[in-house]
Amino acid sequence: MYLFRQAFKKDNHAPPERPHRAKMAAPVTDAGEFESWLNDRLDSLEVDREVYGTYILGVLEEEESDEEREDALQGILSAFVEEDNVEDVCKQIIKQWTDWRDRSASKSDSDDALFKNTNVAEVLNRQKQKRDQAREDSQKKKEGDKMQREKDKLTKQDRKEKEKKRTQKGERKR
Repeated sequence: MYLFRQAFKKDNHAPPERPHRAKMAAPVTDAGEFESWLNDRLDSLEVDREVYGTYILGVLEEEESDEEREDALQGILSAFVEEDNVEDVCKQIIKQWTDWRDRSASKSDSDDALFKNTNVAEVLNRQKQKRDQAREDSQKKKEGDKMQREKDKLTKQDRKEKEKKRTQKGERKR
């Protein structure tokens, strides 16, 4: 397509039009604040944050220890960062990650405490009682309707029997 546009361009003396590269959206994770910091740091190192940011987040989330994280990060960043600075940059990233993770965990703990304070068991118990009461009321209504139908049926049968007796005696229908 690129060559096709160039061949039919009116002004062939203009510099050739470069093909447009699609921009990828920044990776979306739960890291939020840390990811923003990491993207800024990668930009300052002039590293493609869309590609390497996702890769680094994956390493940070998957590796078991800080030592494993540092080894993996050094492997990734050694292609872009001067050898003297690689270790410092890796430690800085890991420190930021650890700080963010600790803040995130403490926030999660406080959310859990708030959740417990709302006494969920009590709320669920009340909902169960309401459902049970509704079932019981429905069952009583069904039984009442059934009894009424039985009563109506017996009344109808009584009427028919009385009518039959009257007609047998020769009485006319009233």
